[in-house]
Amino acid sequence: MGQGQSRQDAIRRSGVVAQVYYRWRKQSGAMGPDQLKELKRLQQENELLRRAVTLDKLIMKEAARGTEDPRQRSLCQPRWPPSLH
Repeated sequence: MGQGQSRQDAIRRSGVVAQVYYRWRKQSGAMGPDQLKELKRLQQENELLRRAVTLDKLIMKEAARGTEDPRQRSLCQPRWPPSLH
């Protein structure tokens, strides 16, 4: 917006629906600086946890690939989410 374009143009170019933008602005505008810092911290923590889970899944998949004994293979399978069978 700082480059001479209107807010509506910026919203349109970003691909965000105007209603979503204004709802987000209303919700985030009510946050104080401390709340915004906490939100950012939680988002970063969430990203780290997602990466850790992905890494754990890859490690278990790799461990299962090298296991020939089916009893041991079941130990390498993720237990979450539980099977619906």
